Amino acid sequence: YARYDRTRLTLLKGGWRMTGLKIKQFKLDKQAIKQISDDYIVDYPTVYLLNNDKEAYIGETVALKNRMRSHLANPQRSKLTKAHVISHNEFNQSATYNIETKLINYFLADQKYILQNKSQTVQSITHNYHNKAYFNEQVFTTLWRQLLTQGIASHSADEIENKDIYKLSPFKQLSAEQLDLKNTIIEKCTTHINDQKPFVYFIKGEAGVGKSVILSSVFNRIQELSQDKNSPLYQTDNKLLVNHGEMLKTYEKIASKVKSLKVSNFTKPTTFINDMKKNNDFADIVFVDEAHLLLSRSDSYNSFVEDNHLEEIIKRSKIVIAVYDEKQVLKLKSYWDENKLAHLNVDYTTEEPYQLKDQFRMKANDEVVDWINSFVTTEIKPLPHDDNFDFKIFDSALAMYEAIKQKNTTAGLSRIVSTFD
Repeated sequence: YARYDRTRLTLLKGGWRMTGLKIKQFKLDKQAIKQISDDYIVDYPTVYLLNNDKEAYIGETVALKNRMRSHLANPQRSKLTKAHVISHNEFNQSATYNIETKLINYFLADQKYILQNKSQTVQSITHNYHNKAYFNEQVFTTLWRQLLTQGIASHSADEIENKDIYKLSPFKQLSAEQLDLKNTIIEKCTTHINDQKPFVYFIKGEAGVGKSVILSSVFNRIQELSQDKNSPLYQTDNKLLVNHGEMLKTYEKIASKVKSLKVSNFTKPTTFINDMKKNNDFADIVFVDEAHLLLSRSDSYNSFVEDNHLEEIIKRSKIVIAVYDEKQVLKLKSYWDENKLAHLNVDYTTEEPYQLKDQFRMKANDEVVDWINSFVTTEIKPLPHDDNFDFKIFDSALAMYEAIKQKNTTAGLSRIVSTFD
């Protein structure tokens, strides 16, 4: 492994390769910045981490000295006292942007610092580039291990990537489709924030298309805009509603480590409705994750006495962004269809739902995906084949459980991820 200015050799398929990874640390002050002279820092793309004991900021630049001077002039950034500059003799801007984004997500899940970072720009899109696997996997793995060794980070890569806070990070790179939806939602919010009656926008997509990832990303951006004096959304009071207690805890953990978010921004639908009624209050923009779980009738057991969740949420909001999966209907008390929506006792405007289609969760070929989609609609096709996908059917749940336990001893992280239906 590299130790500051030493070069590491990595064994790749094509033989040994020199990586030239360096981490240079200095105080974040004018004198230290003036003394930076390394060519691979001054004239090359770099990634950097600024921090004190509690907060951190992660960035990338092609003009480090100018960027550091700019940070010193920023009231928030000037509170940070240390700079760690990451350089490499083969860095290009795509590589540094990739590593910067990955570091932001890792440090959010690491939870060592509160991040000062804001949402990435329109460039925050998943894309390919020359030698991406090398930088994204080999170089980043070495970098994270060095950060752990130096005490800058606290958790291993495996621990990080298995954390729910990492999977729901608002700083994740988005696909072209996801980024298009994010920009569409922001445009809808800025356009309809001053409408005379509520505006509702539905987003639908099956499991694995990244609905919650987009929601986390766009809500963080909306909250940043609510603090921007030049934005039409300045000083808006916005909420993200979630139905699951564990999901709520995840969002609250994210909020505790991101400067633009507050724990109070996140709540459950019934709690939101009851609080708004009690205080005779209204929210500006309300996002609803897994809206297919909203109650479609009263439920005194859960302290909800009105006709349905969605109607009450719309009554108490200027804009409602509802994300749902029409295939995930689990309970009769949470049953929604077109007829139910058509008879809501509230006056609002809406548009055609946006449908997400790109699948991210399943690493399988089209034949496997098609078999599962057909099975969901009660058509059973011949068993599919995929060399990279171990597809099996069991006639005993116990036998399946034992097989999964055996897999876990060799592969790790082998789990039941869905129950029977």
